[in-house]
Amino acid sequence: MLRKYLCLLGFTSILSGSLQAQNFPKDSVTFRNIYDLALTKSSSYANLYTLCKQAPARLSGSDNAAKAVDITYKMLQQVADTAWLQETMVPHWERGTQEEAYLQNGTEKITLNIDALGGSIGTNENGVIAEVIEVNSLDELRNMNADRVKGKIVFINQAMDPKFIDTFGSYSGCAGIRVKGADEAADKGAVAVLIRSLALRNDDHPHTGVMFYKGDKKIPAAALSTNDANKLSDYLTQFKNLKVFIKMNCKSFPDVKSYNVIGEIRGSEFPDEIIVVGGHLDSWDNGEGAHDDGAGCVQSIDVLHILKTLGLKPKRTIRCVLFMNEENGARGADTYAKEALNKKEKHIVAIESDRGGFSPRGFSVEGKDAVLTHCLNRLGQWKHLFAPYLVHIFEKGGSGVDISRLKDQGVALLGFIPDSQRYFDVHHSEEDKFEHVNQRELELGSATMTALIWMFSEYGLNP
Repeated sequence: MLRKYLCLLGFTSILSGSLQAQNFPKDSVTFRNIYDLALTKSSSYANLYTLCKQAPARLSGSDNAAKAVDITYKMLQQVADTAWLQETMVPHWERGTQEEAYLQNGTEKITLNIDALGGSIGTNENGVIAEVIEVNSLDELRNMNADRVKGKIVFINQAMDPKFIDTFGSYSGCAGIRVKGADEAADKGAVAVLIRSLALRNDDHPHTGVMFYKGDKKIPAAALSTNDANKLSDYLTQFKNLKVFIKMNCKSFPDVKSYNVIGEIRGSEFPDEIIVVGGHLDSWDNGEGAHDDGAGCVQSIDVLHILKTLGLKPKRTIRCVLFMNEENGARGADTYAKEALNKKEKHIVAIESDRGGFSPRGFSVEGKDAVLTHCLNRLGQWKHLFAPYLVHIFEKGGSGVDISRLKDQGVALLGFIPDSQRYFDVHHSEEDKFEHVNQRELELGSATMTALIWMFSEYGLNP
């Protein structure tokens, strides 16, 4: 009896595996066609070159952000059934002339590489010079007696933890020093704050990023390159009463009119069911915004290009959205979600690419309980189709800043996951440029996103 049961169990297991392998046979062929086309006739790499070289430094409110809107709108007009611009008001902050900083040890002056953090106030025209106090975390700063901090420049030297295999875990573990560091230091009476750049590699390139002020106490805030953070820390252990000079010319201006750039292929059977794919069009002003997030934008455009070139007609509407102002406000995301709600649009799935143009690994998923369950079930049914392309991660997790605004509307949210090991070498720095994007990796990402979007278009969200 036991042998009969085991034989039956084994047969059932083999049958189950066989049935899974036989599921979606035509889609296996479609996958192959998608990847073949992406690796031979993709538009993504050429489009990324155009975007990065004609409109680098696309910070919201800037002239280059406006150029990027025009450039990508024309790209979408070539591949979408319809394309349009969605007006949104965005913040406008400018860095001004290059920052200056140096470490002063007696008569010795040692140049430091800094970038103002986005949203920071500037110094006066004479700059700020003061003694430096080093801390290794926000908690250490919070627990410090204000008398030790008052009148000084706070140097927060918290390094990203290299033990995380997923480097986004390293990043999230210390991102608070950038966002909240100025407020915490100001509360103790500091005159400025320097943070260690959020990067794993030791180099001379400071990494900027957004920071916010909660109250009226505003002090200048800047990021120090990792090499210079190490240098400053070493000097502080050897010498007393060291001073740092900082001069920054950054300034905030009134909000500016800008746009989300949108294009779609209308669904043939269920046009009112919308699948969104997108990235954010804005970037920081110290680089070309190639990985963050030019890659996500051109991959999203390429999804429409691949489907059109192959003659694939999606059953559901596929909409490419290039969001404006993810980096320092997410105003474009808020506008898109609000308008979708007002129009009573039915979004079923949204996919965001905002982790760089590296080799694809999979997708993370979030959503309300039932939606999350349905989405994970779908991915479980389809994962064998992705296995030949070395795409294997399908798990619960975060999606993306821009599409997260759709969560309350019952949308399944997926974040595209590429390999993360090199991302924070370039993130928010002058190193984020076109030359540091690998064409093949970028194109593999386009193919992977297209394949998943095609499956959702064919079969919907609910199994």
